[in-house]
Amino acid sequence: MWSTRLSRPAFALAALLALPVAAPRAETTYPDKAVRIIVPYGPGGVADVSTRMVAQKLSERLGQNFFVDNRPGAGLIVAARAALSFAHDGYTLFLSGNGGAISESLFKSLPYHLTTDFQEASGLSEFEMLLVTKAGSPLTSVAKVVETAKANPGKLNFGTIAPGSTQNLSAVLFTMVTGIKASVVTFRTTPELITALVRGDIDVGFDYYAALRPALDNDQLKVFAVSGDHPDPLLPGVPTVKDSGYPEYIVTSWNGLSVPAGVSRDVVGKINTAVNATLQDPDLRKKMAQFGLEPMVGTPEQITARLKADIEKWRVVIEKANIPKE
Repeated sequence: MWSTRLSRPAFALAALLALPVAAPRAETTYPDKAVRIIVPYGPGGVADVSTRMVAQKLSERLGQNFFVDNRPGAGLIVAARAALSFAHDGYTLFLSGNGGAISESLFKSLPYHLTTDFQEASGLSEFEMLLVTKAGSPLTSVAKVVETAKANPGKLNFGTIAPGSTQNLSAVLFTMVTGIKASVVTFRTTPELITALVRGDIDVGFDYYAALRPALDNDQLKVFAVSGDHPDPLLPGVPTVKDSGYPEYIVTSWNGLSVPAGVSRDVVGKINTAVNATLQDPDLRKKMAQFGLEPMVGTPEQITARLKADIEKWRVVIEKANIPKE
């Protein structure tokens, strides 16, 4: 007759197997060490500054150091490769955003895919483009710019930085939406663009508030429109391009935090919860507003949807404008 009793060793093993399996330590205590945020741009720009603001607040909130690791170069390639080279455990974050969405269509091939090699964890900030002229310019509205451009095809010069940047493509998109012909001239830096605007070499400039703020404060430049979905509270009385007769023209850039594929949903959820809570901090929101930044709160699914929508949006612009791929 078979005995239904277990031997002591077998009983001990059965009891052990019946116990709940503990979750990995990284998930239950995340974060329990410093967290690296790889930024694909150099220090001092709007992406770097906004990331450092949030990183400081996350460090205070979670009791671990969140630090920025700048890895500029070759679009996002240098930074993306670096992010993927570290352990996929949530302790290396990658700054995603509109720049990455553009790169997906601007390069012939990339050694990574944003939508498969990374997963979005949270948003950080959203910011729009300003359309500016030198102070005293007769181009005081979108209507004036369009009217002048149509009366003088190809004579107006639009200035931006960096070929293939959001600034650059926003100027290209403006010509496409309005049906005008204008030359889009690129500069290495915003100060060079501002100098060209003030000299009158460039008729209209496209750039972010944070970059143009010194020239605006000194009354060298005048904003006649913004590219976002709604008026900017920092610029009362300035209309959107959308409300100036071109509802299909909406350009808002953004930055978020992603992690390499393979990081657990638990850790991604913890990052999302921590960042969304941090973005409610009144002091942080005040500092962000000074740079023209709006907190971007959302779920990982919402940020992923935004990334995919922007990849498609800029793919169409790049292809219609016949911009050569790098």
